[in-house]
Amino acid sequence: MSQTRKNNSSEGGTKPQTSFVNKFLRDSTAQSREGKNDLQTTDSQPGDWIQKTATSDTAKPLSSEMELRSGMEENEQFLQKLGKKAVDKCLDLNNCGLTTADVKEMVALLPFLQDLEELDISWNDFVGGTLHSITQQMHLVSKLKILRLGSCRLTTDDVRALGEALEMIPELEELNLSWNGKVGGNLPLILQKFQKGSKIQILELVDCALTSEDGAFLGQVLPMLQSLEVLDLSMNRDIGGSLNSIAQGLKSTSDLKVLKLHSCGLSQMSVKILDAAFRYLSELRKLDLSCNKDLGGGFEDSLAQVVMLKNLEVLDLHQCSLTEDDVMSLTQVIPLLSNLQELDLSANKKMGSSSENLLSRLRFLPALKSLVINNCALESETFTALAEASVHLSALEVFNLSWNKCVGGNLKLLLDTLKLSTSLQVLRLSSCSLVTEDVALLASVIQTGHLAKLQKLDLSYNDSVCDAGWTMFCQKVQFLKGLIELDISLRPSNFRDCGQWFRHLLCAVTKLPQITEIGMKRWILQASQEEELEWFDQDKKRSIHFDHGGFQ
Repeated sequence: MSQTRKNNSSEGGTKPQTSFVNKFLRDSTAQSREGKNDLQTTDSQPGDWIQKTATSDTAKPLSSEMELRSGMEENEQFLQKLGKKAVDKCLDLNNCGLTTADVKEMVALLPFLQDLEELDISWNDFVGGTLHSITQQMHLVSKLKILRLGSCRLTTDDVRALGEALEMIPELEELNLSWNGKVGGNLPLILQKFQKGSKIQILELVDCALTSEDGAFLGQVLPMLQSLEVLDLSMNRDIGGSLNSIAQGLKSTSDLKVLKLHSCGLSQMSVKILDAAFRYLSELRKLDLSCNKDLGGGFEDSLAQVVMLKNLEVLDLHQCSLTEDDVMSLTQVIPLLSNLQELDLSANKKMGSSSENLLSRLRFLPALKSLVINNCALESETFTALAEASVHLSALEVFNLSWNKCVGGNLKLLLDTLKLSTSLQVLRLSSCSLVTEDVALLASVIQTGHLAKLQKLDLSYNDSVCDAGWTMFCQKVQFLKGLIELDISLRPSNFRDCGQWFRHLLCAVTKLPQITEIGMKRWILQASQEEELEWFDQDKKRSIHFDHGGFQ
């Protein structure tokens, strides 16, 4: 925060800044003028604006003008104190460490922000218990479209006050109350104010300790939210029991594009319940059912309507305890989702021996950009099927195979993929039991100019690679001109002395203009290597973080 404040102060000292409140006042005044020329005065100074409005038909008394100008100055001082910039129609005080006094000061400025459309005071603990002072002034900002109150430690009284104030902001399109535990059990106090025809498009209630009753009430309200596009109920473990009501309500939200039910206590029956709603959600782009371990076994013969999600771009099923029968069912469905761009099946260890057909059919997903399949206990046959299919994924940008031991000694199966993946930006092969030959192969691919767009490379926890392998790699890594992060850390239980390859790594870093992070945890530098690193830090004037020796 101190750095942010310094930057804002320095910017403010070199370039005149347009008053935040002045922007609002100009916008609202311009709407009442007949001529359009005055709409293009966004770079004028406060004095110019006051001089113009003084001669207009809607001129205010001098004392009122002075109050306005005083309010402008106070608002600018308030934002500068918090290290924030003025943005037209937006007041962003997210994670500012607001005190009770700051909240009072902000409330006092609301009369000058009548055109405010976005208010974000998330991650400010002291907002809790004081929200009523803000909601009492909501009628002054009736044009508000976005209200974010995430992690504000809201109390039950705050929740009640917010519910009463929502009818004062009929234009509201986004409401974020995530990480406020007191919302749980009190959600009806908020939702009961939503009327049919509500303009709400985004509703985020992550980790709000929602009860089954809250879920049931939400299901009754959803038909009124026909403009809803994003619904995030993640990390509310008790709403699984009211999924019937929620799914019934979802049938009325045909514009829904994002549905997140991460870690919501869903069961096997939940898959069938949701599947019945999918036929009404043809616009759905993102579906997250991850970290619902009791879903395992529920996908068998319960995905008939998923094929209706023709526009689905993101499917997250990681850590769902998928069974062999689940994988068989998904094999019939996933290849039909031709617009799919991101697929996460990670941490489903029973996939290892049963996903050969599924992984083989990924070739029918030409738009796939991200494939995350780490920690799936892949076996030789399933990895071979994946390697053959991945050659056809020319759009792939993220490829995560970490914690699949079968990759070790078999990286050559991905040779064609690595050569043809011209868009690959992230490659993660952590804890894959890679051997020296694998790293040498990767070094060869890099040297020939492939992987030119790679930004993040994770080779950590591959302790079987000898110093000769790391030397070959460090000599070639210089060709990854776009590389930002590199990780070659050792396992937590293993410490090793750095070999001669460290000097090659330092030399390569001088030729990598984008690199900022190098993970080398538990590699022990000798005294001479410590001196080389210290000289490098001083001489090159580069902002690169070397994380080595088990300590930063």
